[in-house]
Amino acid sequence: MLTSEYDFDLPDELIAQHPVEPRHASRLMVVDRRSGTIAHQQFDELPDLLDPADVLVRNDSRVVPARLIGRRESTGGKWEGLFLRDHEDGRWEILARTRGRPDPGEVVVVGDAPGLRLILEGRGPGGSWIVRPAGEDPAATTLGLLERHGRTPLPPYIRRGAAAADDLLRYQTVYARRPGSVAAPTAGLHFTQDVFARLATRGIATADVTLHVGVGTFRPIEAPTIDAHVMHAEWAEVPAETAELLNARRDRGGRIVAVGTTSTRTLETAAASGRVEAYQGRTDLFIRPGHAFRAVGALVTNFHLPRSSLLVLVSALGGLELVREAYAEAVRERYRFYSYGDAMLVLA
Repeated sequence: MLTSEYDFDLPDELIAQHPVEPRHASRLMVVDRRSGTIAHQQFDELPDLLDPADVLVRNDSRVVPARLIGRRESTGGKWEGLFLRDHEDGRWEILARTRGRPDPGEVVVVGDAPGLRLILEGRGPGGSWIVRPAGEDPAATTLGLLERHGRTPLPPYIRRGAAAADDLLRYQTVYARRPGSVAAPTAGLHFTQDVFARLATRGIATADVTLHVGVGTFRPIEAPTIDAHVMHAEWAEVPAETAELLNARRDRGGRIVAVGTTSTRTLETAAASGRVEAYQGRTDLFIRPGHAFRAVGALVTNFHLPRSSLLVLVSALGGLELVREAYAEAVRERYRFYSYGDAMLVLA
């Protein structure tokens, strides 16, 4: 299948630059593959659209302050980086940009004086850099250093990545628990404690998985065909108690409703045998049309970038033609797109 099948025109003004308040005040498009229908609701109506036997699965990963703003010590030139992950030996893998071509051994200083000094040790995979924090307390953790010197890693399509004070809380789900993501699992940004209370009142269970979102979530598919795309790998976990609850609900006729594409990939990785099993490790599962869904029966998601693996996943669950129609409808009806935008419920 050609990647161009997942392209569409989106007016810039439909890319949400700020979230709505309260979180659950966003719009919700309901796409029902069984009936081929598209309906327009509000997000706080979600509990009424699900069945009491269903179970909602959310990604509890927490966004870390991964954006690093600094300068090259030798030239004073502006330098910007994005933390990707740390290694067991204390080194970090980051993406970075600056004028000129830095050399291994150079030092960059992040944040206000005295700042965090990073030694550029060499190039890593995919154009990244391997760096080592210098002069820090040996007991300092990676998360502690990022919280002290980093900033909220807004995606570039939101104010060119320039975070405001309120983004510290708003670019984070209300149930975020386990630090590790460099981008928010954005479908979860719509949920409030009020929505969870109403879900519980209707008997709809909630369970957590973890997938630490990597920078690959921003990257469009560059290969000419979907099958030629190489999916990025991310760390994921399905606890044993979550797997037990999900299987019990499905045995009673309930659906697994995934909150976001990250939860979907995690669940489908853990359900390779046909039942959801406890899982921990990296996953590079690329869900595309033809995928046999073994766990997920419905999906809460946002409106995604053209030519993205996220849009391909949604199309695999909802059907390419119906999802294409839904996106055209969303543009006509002035839905808000991307991370701070509106939501979609896909019923398979």
